[in-house]
This record gives sequence, C-alpha cells and structure tokens, in this order.
Amino acid sequence: MKILVLNCGSSSLKYQLFDMTDETVIAKGLVERIGINGSRVKHKRAVGEDIVREGDISDHTEAIKIILGMLTASGTGVLKNLDEISAAGHRVVHGGEKNAASVLVDDAVMKGIEECVYLAPLHNPANLAGIKALQRSLPGIPNVAVFDTAFHQTMPPEAFLYGIPYKYYESNKVRRYSFHGTSHMYVSQRAAEMLGRPIESLKIITCHLGNGSSLTAVDGGRSVDSSLGFGTAPGILMGTRCGDVDSAVVLYLVQSEGGTDRVSDILNKESGLLGVSGVSSDLRDVETAADRGSERAGLAVSMLVRSVKKYIASYAAVMGGVDAIAFTAGIGENSDCVRKGALEGLEFMGVKLDGAKNSSIRGCEAVISAPDSRVKVMVIPTNEELMIARDTLRLTKK
Repeated sequence: MKILVLNCGSSSLKYQLFDMTDETVIAKGLVERIGINGSRVKHKRAVGEDIVREGDISDHTEAIKIILGMLTASGTGVLKNLDEISAAGHRVVHGGEKNAASVLVDDAVMKGIEECVYLAPLHNPANLAGIKALQRSLPGIPNVAVFDTAFHQTMPPEAFLYGIPYKYYESNKVRRYSFHGTSHMYVSQRAAEMLGRPIESLKIITCHLGNGSSLTAVDGGRSVDSSLGFGTAPGILMGTRCGDVDSAVVLYLVQSEGGTDRVSDILNKESGLLGVSGVSSDLRDVETAADRGSERAGLAVSMLVRSVKKYIASYAAVMGGVDAIAFTAGIGENSDCVRKGALEGLEFMGVKLDGAKNSSIRGCEAVISAPDSRVKVMVIPTNEELMIARDTLRLTKK
C-alpha cells in the first residue's frame, strides 16, 4: 500500500511517498514559493538522480498536479500510474478540542479545521488548501488529517488552563494546546522501543529543540504537560521566539511600541536567540560568535540551556520521576553542547551523561547516558511524516 503524505505551508508544500509494506520512502520533495515568482520543485527519489523543476506555480492545486506528474513521469517517475496511491495523509496544525486523534476527512472534519483558523491563522488555511487540492486531483482516495495538537489533548485541565477568568475558556477556548504533537508521539514511542519496555510503564520527557521548540511530559504514552501554549511563543528560548515572558512585559511593549501587531512581531520574529545575541536565529552561528568572544551570543546560549533544564526538572516533578529524556529536531539531534548544558546539575535526578558518546552524536539514534545512569538519555531523529503515514494506514484499513 502506497501513501502520500503532504505538509502544506502558505507558500510551500513538503511531500513524501511511502511504501507501507516496509515503511520505505519511495520519493520525497519540496515545492517552494507557491504563488510567488521563482517557484521551484525539488524532487528526490530513492533510486536515481534528484530532479529540480523551476517555473511559476500559481497555487496548491497546480503544485500537487506537478508532484503527481513527477511521480508518474516516464523514465523518472516511481509509479506506473496514480492508482497505486491508496490514501493521503495531511499534517494539520490545529484541531482545537474537537480533534483528539487523527481522523478520516469528511465534510464535518473540513468544517472543524476551518473553525480553528482563528487559532492558527497562518497554518490551517494552507492545510485546508492542500486537502482540497488533493481531493480535486485524486478524487477517489481517502484523506486523513493528522493534527499537531491532538497528542496533547490528554493534558488534564490543571495543565492546559490559564489562571485567567474561566469564561474565556468557555466562550473562546482560550487554553494551552501546544504543538509538535506528532513529533512528541513518534519520539516517545521510539524511545520505548529502544528501551525494550512498554510505553505504558514509562515516564519520558521529549525535547523537540529546533528553530521552534517544545518539551513534553509523556506519562504512560500520554501527554500530561507541554511547554507551548495557546500560541507558539511560550516555553523555552527559540530561534526568533521569546519563550516565557512576564505578562507585564507584554503590556509594557504594547504601550511603548505602538500596538499588538508590532508586539507580535517583536515576540515571534525578533526575539529568542536572534534578539538576545544580535547575531542570528541559527544556533550554529550564535555558538560560533560565542566562541569568538561575543558576550551576548554566549548569554543567548546560556539562556537557552537554562530554560531547557528548568522544563526537564519541572516535568520530572509533574510526573513524579522520569525514566528517559529524548532529544530531537535540529538542535536536539545535533548540538552536543545544548544537550550537555541542559543536563548538567541534574545528577540528583539520576541523570548521568556519557560525555564521549554525547560529543560524537549528530543526527542519529543513540543512547548517550552513562551505563549506570538511572535515567536513560537518548537522541532520536524525529519522523513526523512516518507517523502521519502510519495513522493514515491504520484509519484507511478500518
């Protein structure tokens, strides 16, 4: 069974085609600058040379037609015909409270995604456009929506509610939703597999650290707390996002900087590593600047490390212990310095890092804790697309 997985942004579209008999990726690619001059498709196959196609692409419907054409093109395609595609899985950022799991797409699901646009105005419209475009191009196959927020719907009210008047939750569903749920689910399940233990018996802290970051407490396979919230700026310091900030600071900025739109840009696009270091939103650039003596760059790295450490310790407290800590995403998989700094001082929790293993790991699965560490520390590259494909297979088989 072959499944096409789509991740649609406002002007981009990532895709992967899986053969689910062995979960291999047959082809994958990226469409950039949809609706903008200079559109480009980068198409990679498991066997054969990569293909690049340049030329304007007006919308997601045209982008999907081009992708399907590349998948079936004579001599360069990977499919004999489009009938080989049995189903499609779609990443959808926000499912609100109605969608606590992946679902087969029907009219009611489409309406629910549309109702959540106010919660994710930059993402849900693009996700909807991708689903509609595929329905037009492949009208005979089932579609599955996999929500970033779904995994976190198991958080208890004391974790997801804010200390503001309850009426705002009742009327407008103002609450913590958190994101990266598909990644946290995959990484926690893979951690249990690597440990050879049922996930129901484990307390795991998953650290999705990239340009956007979140940490999640996973108790018995269920998310019980997570660092992102109603939006995507809280939690730890990120590439351009501020992390946790006192509400008084937000109010001060609104008064001093000229309104909410300007402050939204400050907190989401000008803060984090970029805002503190004055160098870059990319940790690699910031670390290089710190090594060359930039005090602000060094401070930005220290703030990032400290915020990760605080969340790890607090989530161990929330769960009453921790069996494993798993690092994933661009920073989590590749920065041994951040991993080391975030775990220093946590020996009292039973965390003991193997320094040599940690410093040698970049972007591959590994256990990097010392053999006698009570808490296992792991690096696990995330695979959200595979998680989407698995959910699509499960639901369409039913």
